[in-house]
Amino acid sequence: MVEEICPVCGLPKDLCVCGTIKREEATQRIKVSTSKAKFNKYVTVVEGIEKGELKDVFKELKRKLACGGAIKDQKIILQGDHKKKIKELLIKMGYKESLIEVI
Repeated sequence: MVEEICPVCGLPKDLCVCGTIKREEATQRIKVSTSKAKFNKYVTVVEGIEKGELKDVFKELKRKLACGGAIKDQKIILQGDHKKKIKELLIKMGYKESLIEVI
């Protein structure tokens, strides 16, 4: 069985740390806020995540928070008020705490 090798760092794919390093070096601020949508229901909006990682982060947040959601205009929109939980989940995913702003 031949393991795939990461072209960037040269490590096997299961040991590759390129994604984590990219997240730690990011300088883009991530903003988390809530707003009311239709029928006075709350939605949580996460913006500022890079385009290449947007879909993976979206899937992980939906799975961890057990909620529905969508991606619109480079923003993650999750059903429900999850401001308190999202910051710690993003930190566990490898984002710096100083770059995450909860409004």
